[in-house]
Amino acid sequence: MTDLHNQSETFLLAGELEVHRLGFGAMRITGEGVWGPPADREDARLVLRRAVDLGIDLIDTADSYGPNVSEELIAEALYPYPEGLVIATKGGQLRPGPGKWEPDGSPEHLREVPEGSLKRLRLERIDLYQLHRPDPKVPFDESVGALAEWQREGVIRFVGLSNVSVEQLETARGITRIASVQNRYNLADRGSQQVVDRCEELGIAFIPWKPINTGKLDGVVEGVAARHKATAAQVALAWLLHSSPVHLPIPGTSSVAHLEENVAAGVIQLDEDDMVKLAD
Repeated sequence: MTDLHNQSETFLLAGELEVHRLGFGAMRITGEGVWGPPADREDARLVLRRAVDLGIDLIDTADSYGPNVSEELIAEALYPYPEGLVIATKGGQLRPGPGKWEPDGSPEHLREVPEGSLKRLRLERIDLYQLHRPDPKVPFDESVGALAEWQREGVIRFVGLSNVSVEQLETARGITRIASVQNRYNLADRGSQQVVDRCEELGIAFIPWKPINTGKLDGVVEGVAARHKATAAQVALAWLLHSSPVHLPIPGTSSVAHLEENVAAGVIQLDEDDMVKLAD
């Protein structure tokens, strides 16, 4: 056991739930192609337990990870849950096979799937339930409306969105309070910058997925990493933590060593010169 602990700042999710800004994404504890169980189920459980031991109190998952496997493993490893642990999950994606994803934002589907997540996670209420992605076949307001119904019934505490535009965020805000947005965002892909800016204006959590990609900035990142005696991945996470107060990165891994490396990124203090170098 080391003295390593999650030292990222905290954020009030929906103004009520305090979590450290550096969380854990539970997609990679499943099998290859995010399909089926992991090669070693006990290793996956060890990663989850170590995450909590390190002070991570936001775990993000989805019913489509496995499917169902990630949620089941979280309960196997961590139930009964420690006080203050927030488990966020998502619905609205079908899995026809390994590496394949198909949106289903129909109200019929979304009125069904939260109950399955409740059972697998062994929860009485889901703190944060996110629409996994808009379904082009379904009016967006109908998808969000289905989750708002669950919220009114007390099954969902807060509603979040994923893979949305500013316009879709505003549509959803007209239906219910939105606690978070989860879009792809990293050093190499800042296509959701307008969404980040709007979340910052509103105090909404922005959960960047695929947070460690550095792309064309590889060389610059390596230089900053060398100065801080860190890895490129740690600098990518530190950049997210420094670039907006609403960023809650959720790096995922199936390795305890990699998990500990990610958590150590919370202590890296990037200065103004670093941030200029890492600017797009």
